[in-house]
Amino acid sequence: MLSTRTKYFVVALLYFSEGLPFGLINNLLSVYFRVKKISLEEIGLLSLLGLAWSLKILWAPLVDRFGRRYFWILPAQLLLALFSAVLALLDPVSQKALFWLALAGICLASATQDIAADAYTIDILDEKELGPANGIRSAAYRVALITAGGVLVMLSETMGWSLAFIAAGIIMMVLALAVVSLPSFHQKRPAVSASLPMWEQYVDPIKRLFLKPNFWTAVIFILFFKVGEAMLVAMANPFWIDRGFTPGEIGFVVGTLGTLASIVGAISGGSLTARWGILKALWILGGVQATAGLGYTFASLPHAPRFSIYFVALLESLAIGLATAAFLSFLMKLCDKKFSATHYAFLTILFGLGRSLAGVLSGYSATFLGYPVFFFATFLIGLAPLPLISYLQPTLNNDQGPMGNGQ
Repeated sequence: MLSTRTKYFVVALLYFSEGLPFGLINNLLSVYFRVKKISLEEIGLLSLLGLAWSLKILWAPLVDRFGRRYFWILPAQLLLALFSAVLALLDPVSQKALFWLALAGICLASATQDIAADAYTIDILDEKELGPANGIRSAAYRVALITAGGVLVMLSETMGWSLAFIAAGIIMMVLALAVVSLPSFHQKRPAVSASLPMWEQYVDPIKRLFLKPNFWTAVIFILFFKVGEAMLVAMANPFWIDRGFTPGEIGFVVGTLGTLASIVGAISGGSLTARWGILKALWILGGVQATAGLGYTFASLPHAPRFSIYFVALLESLAIGLATAAFLSFLMKLCDKKFSATHYAFLTILFGLGRSLAGVLSGYSATFLGYPVFFFATFLIGLAPLPLISYLQPTLNNDQGPMGNGQ
C-alpha cells in the first residue's frame, strides 16, 4: 500500500512525463515554425496531431486487459526520446514529410504513455486525494509545458534548435529510467476486466458511462470546457513573435513568471477543489480561466505597452492552472477503477477532440479576425460551457464513480 506522499510523488513524475511531449508539439514547435517563416495556417495544423490523443480509446482497453502499467509506459517513453532526437536531424521545410512523420510518432507514443499513466493514477488515488493530487498533477504537467515551450525555447537561441530537440530526448530518457526504478509500477494489477470477451472490452465500459444521469450534458461540457484556452494557447507564441519578441525573450518570460504562476495556480486549484467541491470549483475557476483571453486582448491592442507580456504570461499560467486541477478531478470522479484506462481515455477524447479542432481553427480565425478580436472571442468561448455545470450534480453522485465498486 502506497503512502499518500509516495502517491503524490509518482503523480508528479508521471505528469511531467506526460506534459513534456505535449509541450513540445503545442508550444515549442509553434515558435520554431514561426521562426522558420511557416504560415499561421500550418502552425494551426499542429493541433491536428492532437487527434492521436483523441483516438487513444482504440487501444486503451488493451491497457486495461493486459499487463502491468509500466509495460506500456516504459516503451512509450523510450520512443519519445528517440523521435525527439530525430527532429534534430530534419528540416521542417525541405524535409516536411519526414518531419511531420516524426511528429506523428511522438504523438502516438505520448498518447500510449498517457493511457497507462492516467489509469495508474486513478488506480492508486482515494477520493479524498483527488483534489490535492490533481493540483500536483497540474503543476507538474504545466512545469513540463513550460520546460518545452519556455526553457528549451530560450536555450534554442544560444545552443540552436537541433540541440534543443536532443535535450528534450535526453529528458525523456531520464524519465524512463526513473519509471524503471519505482517498485510500485512493478506490482501486478488484478485483471478484473480480462474475463470479458474482447469486443465487450470496448463496449461495456463506455456503456457504463452513458448509464450515468445527465451524462450527455457532461459530454457537451467536457467537449467545450477547454476550447477557448486551446485557441488562445495555439496562437499565443506566434503572437509574441509577430510583436517582435525573440525566442529567448519568450522563453525567459514563460519559463520564469509562467512556471511560478502555473505551480501556484495548480496547487491552489487542487486545494480549492478539495475545499469547495468539484462543481463549485469548476464554476469559479472556469470563469477565471476564461479571463486569460481578456489579458491577451489588452496586450494585442495597437498601443499596448511592451511589458504587457509579463502581465499576460502571469495571468494565463495562473488562470489555466487553477481551472485544470478542478477539471481533471471532475474527469477522474467519473471513472470506474475497473475500467480506468478505457474510461479516462474516452473522457479525454472528448476534451482532446474539442481542443484539437479548436487549435486547427485558431490559425484561420486569428488571420481573419486579427489578434484583438480573436483573443476577445476566446474569452467568450471560455465562458459559454459554464452554465452546464448546474446539471452535473446527478452525474457525479452516481455510484459508478471512481470510488464505487463498479458492480
